[in-house]
Amino acid sequence: MTPAAAMRMRLRGLIRKESLQILRDPSSIAIAFVMPVVLLLLFGYGVSLDAKDIRLALVVEQADANTASLTSAFQRSHYFIPVSYRSIQPAEQALMRHEVDGIIWLRNNFSARLLSTGDAQIGVFVNGVDANQARITQGYIQGVWQVWLASYARSQGHDLPIPIKLEPRIWFNSAVRSTDFLVPGLIALIMTLTGAMLTSMVVAREWERGTMEALMVTPIRIWEITAGKLLPYFTLGMGGMLLSVAMALWLFEVPLRGSFWALSAASALYMMVALGMGLLISTVARSQFVAGQIALVATFLPAFILSGFIFEINSMPEPVQIVTHLIPARYFVAMLQTLFLAGNIWPVLLSNAVALLLMMVFFLGVARSKTRKRLD
Repeated sequence: MTPAAAMRMRLRGLIRKESLQILRDPSSIAIAFVMPVVLLLLFGYGVSLDAKDIRLALVVEQADANTASLTSAFQRSHYFIPVSYRSIQPAEQALMRHEVDGIIWLRNNFSARLLSTGDAQIGVFVNGVDANQARITQGYIQGVWQVWLASYARSQGHDLPIPIKLEPRIWFNSAVRSTDFLVPGLIALIMTLTGAMLTSMVVAREWERGTMEALMVTPIRIWEITAGKLLPYFTLGMGGMLLSVAMALWLFEVPLRGSFWALSAASALYMMVALGMGLLISTVARSQFVAGQIALVATFLPAFILSGFIFEINSMPEPVQIVTHLIPARYFVAMLQTLFLAGNIWPVLLSNAVALLLMMVFFLGVARSKTRKRLD
């Protein structure tokens, strides 16, 4: 038998051994296929950055045609759930008890000042505990008020003196759904867990069970051991990616405006980076518990917080923005959001692909240099 044929036989044997181990280990299947479903369902249905069904207290001290017209504008808005009050005190108590999220206060002189001097005042109170929701609520209130004011001016035969007319156009996510933003980024987190955590823990498990020592005394080369372990988990991770993309498209109706093949290539590249990180972790941790903890802290948490998955990177402090360039998930999340929401924007895709390629070479190279066929 030629050396090349012997090498192929050893590699096939290692891949078959690892594949059988995956099939016999429910935890690997759960991390690769069950966990993506759970995470997608939790984030797709349970986590939303949209502000809807805002409970709004409408305080009208003296009802008339003008106040009825304005309050009906809030009642017609699908963003608000209005609750009527006759005075400000019970509305303030409801705000303190978190029964409402904001207050619109129309004083008893609202119509008189509107008709006489034209400077009627509206009291607006917003719960600012959640700063993001407070800003959104304030914007919605201002939008309803401006639409009503323009309608009132037309009813009086006047033009509202607005020097600038806005014509907004929302690109890439015209429905302004947070699900379309969150679900693509969640694929990066799923692949991080599948690649880094599974790889690090499976090698550590070999050391715990003593099977790694048995491999070390065979003629198998160290790169063959590495390839035999990476290829099955690469296939497992890509299978989890396909499941996640299918759920994103058909369950959550997230558009895929880019090429599926470009998405597959980007995912394969990132999966190699994640496998490299897991392999590097396995060189310093020979316990499954330690490997899992290191993988969680070094890969999953940075991918969750510093990748732009939820928190906008440009809004972070500048030192933190610099740190995000060391997080591989940052580049993959940018590619995912571009492919799903914008399309094949090649300058964005290629620049991030180059960064991932360099990281793949680094992690696999360091892991290979740290891996020796010895027991110490």
